[in-house]
Amino acid sequence: MTHLVGTPAQLRWQQLEFGVFIHFGINTFAGKEWSDGTIPASGFNPTELDAGNWVRAAKEAGARYVILTAKHHDGFCLWPSATTEYSVASSPWLGGDGDVVREVAKACHEQGIGLGLYLSPWDRNPESYSDPAAYDDFYIHQLTELCTGYGPLMELWFDGAGSVGREYHWDRIIAVVKEHQPEAMIFNMGQPTIRWVGNENGLAKDPVNYVVERTADTQYTESSSELGAESYLPPECDVSIRRGWFWHPDDQPKTTEHLLAIYYQSVGMGANLLLNLPPDTRGLLPDEDLRVLKEWKAELDRRLSGAVDATLENHDGGATLSFPAAVTFNHLELVEDLDSGQRITHHTVATDDGTLVEGMTVGNRRLHQTPVVTAERLHVKLSGEGSKLRSARVFTGALDAGVPTIPEGYEAPTEAPDA
Repeated sequence: MTHLVGTPAQLRWQQLEFGVFIHFGINTFAGKEWSDGTIPASGFNPTELDAGNWVRAAKEAGARYVILTAKHHDGFCLWPSATTEYSVASSPWLGGDGDVVREVAKACHEQGIGLGLYLSPWDRNPESYSDPAAYDDFYIHQLTELCTGYGPLMELWFDGAGSVGREYHWDRIIAVVKEHQPEAMIFNMGQPTIRWVGNENGLAKDPVNYVVERTADTQYTESSSELGAESYLPPECDVSIRRGWFWHPDDQPKTTEHLLAIYYQSVGMGANLLLNLPPDTRGLLPDEDLRVLKEWKAELDRRLSGAVDATLENHDGGATLSFPAAVTFNHLELVEDLDSGQRITHHTVATDDGTLVEGMTVGNRRLHQTPVVTAERLHVKLSGEGSKLRSARVFTGALDAGVPTIPEGYEAPTEAPDA
């Protein structure tokens, strides 16, 4: 593993751990996951849109940032862009005077959480898309509007779907980001600073390496993009609370247990989790989604309660974790010292009586659900030159908690759109 070091902005982003995705647009009103840019803008007409409803739910669930689909692949813009008539300005919502991006930006500011925006490179609406140079100008104009009109952005989400084989002028595109939003994370394309985990199930798998040479483009193809050199790119795990990304009346949210299992296999593996919450045609989050979200947060809080911090003694090849007295627990959290890069390649945790758990990388946060055990000290063996822990603790508050599982055979929908 190459010992590249994350930038301060990357490390701050990793410590956010959990964000909420908001897929909302013309698809919401057309019952589509993928639309082709021909659905009339008049179809967009939420009756009770309340971005505060979305952002409050995100914050109450523990999210530290929100990412909104400002423009999905159909090209419909949730802000009144000067580049196109295919936007909220041509819809009946608020008489054409509405701006969903501004509503979400305001709500994020009021709630004190970060704002990120998704701007699809692939656009099925404008005629200019068939002319790469003209479309680059079009896209850069849209990106500039978003980067200059809505305050600080913590992430810009460039989705690779539909763009495999297409060359965009990434140097010009990223120059806009660097000029106007230099602290924003760049997701997966152009000159990325964070990467896609490679699936839409929200799952990372051991090892979660922060230094990579390539990024996955889309789950609809086997292609990936070479970075030209190894880069420090921590992963983000995106998944919807429902099967689809956009709201559909016949869809249902995942179970609390399913969401718990996702958390352990994303945040608990050292990756960030981006959980999609799709508003319905009212412009509100569905009651059943809010119910499951609250149940999930309550159970997470219960499982990760009763924290007892360990006194940490790093030594060559590992660390000793000591507690003030014998403690009975069933969750263990390890945090790697990333100041000199990600170095831990394998770890084993043992009590005085034998091995308790083991795994590969630790990274920003490694969460192990263990058998119920009582110990006054733990012995951690670390592999990897210069390996070092920053902190460790155990949780004692939910000794009855079972190990959550994902429904057997579950896969997020993977049907590719028509070209």
